[in-house]
Amino acid sequence: MTDFSRRVEQVSISGIREVFEAASEDAINLGLGQPDFPTPQHAREAAVEAIRAGEADGYTSNKGTPELRDAISEKHARDNDLDVDPGDVIATSGGSEALHIAMEAHVDAGDEVLFPDPGFVSYEALTHLAGGTPKPIPLRDDLTLDPAAVEAAITDDTAAFVVNSPANPTGAVQSPEDMREFARIADEHDVLCISDEVYEHIVFEGEHRSPMEFANSDNVVVVNACSKSYSMTGWRLGWVTGSTDRIERMLRVHQYAQACASAPAQYAAEAALSGPQDAVGEMVAAFERRRDVLLDGLDDMGLEYPTPKGAFYAMPEVPDGWVDEVIDRGVVVVPGDAFGEHGEGYARISYATGMADLKEAIEIMDAATDAVR
Repeated sequence: MTDFSRRVEQVSISGIREVFEAASEDAINLGLGQPDFPTPQHAREAAVEAIRAGEADGYTSNKGTPELRDAISEKHARDNDLDVDPGDVIATSGGSEALHIAMEAHVDAGDEVLFPDPGFVSYEALTHLAGGTPKPIPLRDDLTLDPAAVEAAITDDTAAFVVNSPANPTGAVQSPEDMREFARIADEHDVLCISDEVYEHIVFEGEHRSPMEFANSDNVVVVNACSKSYSMTGWRLGWVTGSTDRIERMLRVHQYAQACASAPAQYAAEAALSGPQDAVGEMVAAFERRRDVLLDGLDDMGLEYPTPKGAFYAMPEVPDGWVDEVIDRGVVVVPGDAFGEHGEGYARISYATGMADLKEAIEIMDAATDAVR
């Protein structure tokens, strides 16, 4: 029998999935990184119209339709004050594929990739799959990534470092000063900064800035998606943008792995990005209300946490046995060590769920806290 590759043997099923499988079917799910709002109606209708007109039956350009890439370019001009050439955009199957092709195009066997710990589970796995060496970077006490720690960790073997703001699993938002520093580090050390900006619009305090705004070289690529801002996780539509040379290399991976993103999803994303943005603001306002209710509940439980300033996650420090007790009582949360060694002793709580379920879950978590103390 042919053995499995060493790369895939270094990767296991996500700890998040293990938690879901352990929970009962009627559990309240505070483990899911998925907005509970519908996709905006005008985005849905754009896909339906394209299907009915027969415009979504075939392959699109490998990079995506010109109209979608124009909409992405205009989005970056509107939201980030960036001049992005539509030719330097690849529409991908979600932000996950964008991260994958960025890693595959830039990481050689043995190259180091630096990323936050705790951080999104894909960073370590995709580094392994690219043949690289993961190098997790512990976070500050407020769960932001310290540029000085990133710079100190860079060696001659470093190919890339990942920045994620607003962040999964922490809800942390990096300051503009941090983002400027990340751009400087990429410029001065001639290493790639992969900026994961999938949660960019979900900010309650501070502001989102992209390191690409501050870069003086082509050493920043940006990964984004419609998944979180427009509640389109199931549509699987993301993108990556960078310099022409970097996009050309990433396209080599994308065209053989994926050919093109789903055509109906591209029409929906074009409409989402270029149409009314009211739904985004409404979702963000709802997430902020839920966050405040959750934080009040955590205060009542006596749990400590850095205030999450974005995304839709909180990451409190929890007593031993807390996660298991909460899950046993019918609420799904994710243990912090699913996101890296330095997540041990924390739990990730997603408030991307309705207020009634959230309040019931808080009562259950309160009782679980008393039980383990």
